Amino acid sequence: MTPMTDLFKRSTSLRPSHAARLGARRGLCLALSLLIGLGQVTPAMAQIDPDDVPMAAPRIPGARNLSTELKIEGKRVTSDFIVAVVNQEVITHTDVDKRVARIEESVPDRRRLPDPATLRQQVLDALIDEKAQVSFARGIGLSISDAEVDTAIENIAAQNQLTLAELRQRMVSDGLDFERYRGSLREQILLQRLREREVMPRIQVTEEEIDTFLREDPSAQAESNLNLAHILVRVPEGSGELAVRQLQQRAEQIRDRAAVGMNFTQLVRENSEDRDTLESGGAFGLRPASTLPPLFVNAVRGLKVGEVSQVVRSNAGFHIIKLVERENVAQARYTQQRARHILLRTTPKLGATELVAKMKGIRKGIIEGQASFAQMARQHSEDGSGARGGDLGWSSPGQYVPEFEKVLITLQPGEISQPVVSRFGVHLIQLIERREVQLSEAQRRDAARAVLKERGFEAAYEEWARELRQAAWVEIRDEP
Repeated sequence: MTPMTDLFKRSTSLRPSHAARLGARRGLCLALSLLIGLGQVTPAMAQIDPDDVPMAAPRIPGARNLSTELKIEGKRVTSDFIVAVVNQEVITHTDVDKRVARIEESVPDRRRLPDPATLRQQVLDALIDEKAQVSFARGIGLSISDAEVDTAIENIAAQNQLTLAELRQRMVSDGLDFERYRGSLREQILLQRLREREVMPRIQVTEEEIDTFLREDPSAQAESNLNLAHILVRVPEGSGELAVRQLQQRAEQIRDRAAVGMNFTQLVRENSEDRDTLESGGAFGLRPASTLPPLFVNAVRGLKVGEVSQVVRSNAGFHIIKLVERENVAQARYTQQRARHILLRTTPKLGATELVAKMKGIRKGIIEGQASFAQMARQHSEDGSGARGGDLGWSSPGQYVPEFEKVLITLQPGEISQPVVSRFGVHLIQLIERREVQLSEAQRRDAARAVLKERGFEAAYEEWARELRQAAWVEIRDEP
C-alpha cells in the first residue's frame, strides 16, 4: 500500500471491504453502461467480453480481481511443513509466512495491523476459506485451462512492461518459481470465476428497492461521478524545507509536460510513486465524487475532460490530477467512446511477445506517417473491423475487456496506444472521439439494480464463504 491509500482511508482488515473487493462503487450511470450492449458481440468486436472481471489486487477471500503483481509465490524452503489441511487442499507454513509478509509490506504503519499472533491467525483463517472454495470448485468440475493461464501471464508481463523472457528473469532474481507462480494465478482465476458464479445469483433486488434507491439514495442523486488519474511525487516523512521545495519543483515540471499534451499514461509510468495506480495510467476508475478525496474533487472543479490540474499537496506528497471522465448522474448521462483498433491474434507459433514487437513496428509506421491507422488496420487486423479501418463504433464503459478499456480511457482523441495484450491477442488502439449520452428510464432502473446487487455482494459472499467453511473438513496441525 502506498501513501496515496491514506487519502481513501482503506481498511487493513484481511477481509476487504466491498469497495476493496469491487473497486470503488460505481455510480448509477456507470452501472448501466456495464449492461448496455451485452449480447451484441459481433466478429468485428470480438475483443468485447462483458463476463470478464477487472484485474487488480491479490487473493484475499472475496476478492473478485486478479493480481498483476509479480511476487505472488516464492520457492518452497527446505524446512517447510503443513499447518492445515482443508479437504484435500494443503496450507503450508510458507504459505502463511508469505501472505503475512505481503500484508506487512503493504501497510508501512505497523500500528494499523493487529499483533503478530493475531495477524498470523487471521491469515491462516483467510487461507482456510480460500482452500475450502478451491476444493468446492474442483468438486463441481470448475477448472482453468493452460491457455487461460498463459494469456494471464502474457498480459501481466505486458502490464509490467516486460517480455516473457524478462519476466522469467525477474522471477529468478526475486527468488520466485515460475511453476508455482502459474499455479497461484490458476488458483486466483478459479476463485474469481467461482465467486462470480456462486455469489451473484444469491443477490435478489426487488422493484420496490429500486424505487427507493432512485428516490432517496445519494448515489442516485449525486451531482457527478468522476474518473480521475494522478501522478504522485511522494514527500517522505521528515523531509526538510529544501527537499520539499525540490520535490514541488519536480511536480511542477511534470505538470507542465502534461498540460502541453504529453502522454499522461507515460508520465505516470515514468514519475508516479503511487504503485496502486501505475497499471491503470494513474486512474482510479469512475467513482461518485463523494467517495473521492475532497482535495482531488476541488482540484478538477471547472476543468474540462482531458485537462490537468495545478499541483496540489496532500499528506502523501504532490499530485498532478487529470480529469479523465465525468458523468452527471442527476441528469442521467454517461460517456461513450468511439475507437478503432488493430488486432493480431496469437497462435501456437506466434505468442504475445512476438506480436507486441510486430505491433510496435506497425505503430511506428503510423506515427511516422507511412500509412494511416485505417490503412494499417485494413492491411493487418485479424478481425472483422479491419475492413472498416478498425472502427469499433460507439461503446459504453465496461463493454470491452478490462485490458482494452483500461488503456482506452487514458487516451485523448486521436492518440494511439502502445500494444495491449488481451485474451484475444495484441491490440493497437486509437480513440476517435467521446460523447455524452442520455439514459432512458428503463436504463436507469437497470443501472440501479446493478448498483444494488454490487452493494449486496459483501453480505452474500460472507454467508456463502461461511457455509463452505462449515461444510469443509479442516485439520489444524501443530508445528513440528
